[in-house]
Amino acid sequence: MKVTIWHNPACGTSRKTLAILENLSRVDVTVVEYLKTPPTAAKLAQLYRDAGITPQQGLRLRDTDAAERGLPDADDATVLAAMVADPLLIERPLVETEKGVRLCRPQDVVLEIL
Repeated sequence: MKVTIWHNPACGTSRKTLAILENLSRVDVTVVEYLKTPPTAAKLAQLYRDAGITPQQGLRLRDTDAAERGLPDADDATVLAAMVADPLLIERPLVETEKGVRLCRPQDVVLEIL
């Protein structure tokens, strides 16, 4: 099974999720360090849609200025544009498989799509 993780190596939850994936022999993991290679607004929109959440639900509030910028109450296009411009605003990790997408907080959520 092919798996893509949008990963931040500085994040403990992201590292734990990646470890779960790497310990499974049946998965082929692609790691995208989204701070270095941010997804496009279209890709983010697709990931959130497939995960069944809104861009606002995928917004990282902790350790960001998202609330001060009014992003939790902004429209989808504004939130997605802010995430592309400043990928620290993307809550992590996002994991995509053929079975779906999950925002893996906590990390065990990844098991739902394996």
